[in-house]
Amino acid sequence: MASIEHYETKKGRRYRVRYVKPDRKHTDRRGFKTKREAQIFLNTVEVSKLEGTYIDPTQGKVTVGELAEPWRARQSHLKITTSTGLEQALRIHVLPVWQNVRVADVKRTAVADWVAAMSKTRSPTVVLRAHGALLGILGDAMRDRLIPVNPAADLDNLPKRRRTEHIYMTHEQVAKFAEGSNGRDCLVYTACYTGLRWGEMAGSTIARTDTGRRRLRIVENAVYVKGKHHVQTPKTHELREVEYPAFLDDLMADQVEGKGPDDLLFPAPRGGFLRHARSRERWFKRGKESAGVPASITPHDFRHTAASLAVQSGANVKAIQRMLGHASAAMTLDTYADLWDEDLTVVAEALNRAREMKLGQKQCRGIRKAPRSAISRGSRGNFIGVSNGT
Repeated sequence: MASIEHYETKKGRRYRVRYVKPDRKHTDRRGFKTKREAQIFLNTVEVSKLEGTYIDPTQGKVTVGELAEPWRARQSHLKITTSTGLEQALRIHVLPVWQNVRVADVKRTAVADWVAAMSKTRSPTVVLRAHGALLGILGDAMRDRLIPVNPAADLDNLPKRRRTEHIYMTHEQVAKFAEGSNGRDCLVYTACYTGLRWGEMAGSTIARTDTGRRRLRIVENAVYVKGKHHVQTPKTHELREVEYPAFLDDLMADQVEGKGPDDLLFPAPRGGFLRHARSRERWFKRGKESAGVPASITPHDFRHTAASLAVQSGANVKAIQRMLGHASAAMTLDTYADLWDEDLTVVAEALNRAREMKLGQKQCRGIRKAPRSAISRGSRGNFIGVSNGT
């Protein structure tokens, strides 16, 4: 049975609430200044027990730091690049501030202040990654019923990711870039006309290259992290095939000649996996200068170029999504929204042409608006209107 009793302290009378937890263990809460405060607390406890939402106050004494490592270990499903970023966020931004703070003592305003302070000196990506780690840790605490709500959830001051400006090359610029790339023309063309991620090209093998069908089967992604390559599934875990254009036949035939099934399609100059190209590498600088493209172009802009050229060719968004390996067509549209800016005009012009073909050019001349009297009165002067919703 629950009860409320008073006791004396140097500061005056205080009240203690004794009650039974859902696990049938007895506990108490003391320090209430008035009996009314104690009764309100007891009522809250009894209601939460009935609703199944009771949270044991003693459970919230575990610290953020104690939950951080188990939470990180449970993120084994993430790609190596993502998990590495989370580890850095924990080490640099989360644990220095929250490690010794009990989860029950984490306040929403304190989390918001932390986010605001980081946002002054760190990029949105860094801030969002750090906040995401704390959000995940406290989310586990909430699901384990250590705290009633997640104080890091639904913040209104999280920064927005800045959309990076894409650089799109034309067919002519791609050709000049390839010609000036010091023997990497097949790699440049493949990247710019298939949209493969750099790691997907690095992980491509001869066995998964079908020159007869002009298909590359994308099964592995080789990324360079922490001083070594990690071979894993593609970014969205989806295996796919991409087809390269016919003009690449001769270059691709040369690329596979003399290699075994397990050999890499695009090996590094000294063998092994191809490391991510850096903008300052000699071959990339030469290609850039030859093409006359902006100095800020990066190897990832090859992928953006593939998307741009595909849109210009008339490919639908679903086909482009499959080519790029995006999780959804919505992601493709969101990433390359600027490529579809002229779509409304194109659609309107196409509809106009279609109507002319069906009705004839004479009937499709501008439709004139009929006089108001002609549409407001019938032949006998009766008003022609629309019923009032009945």
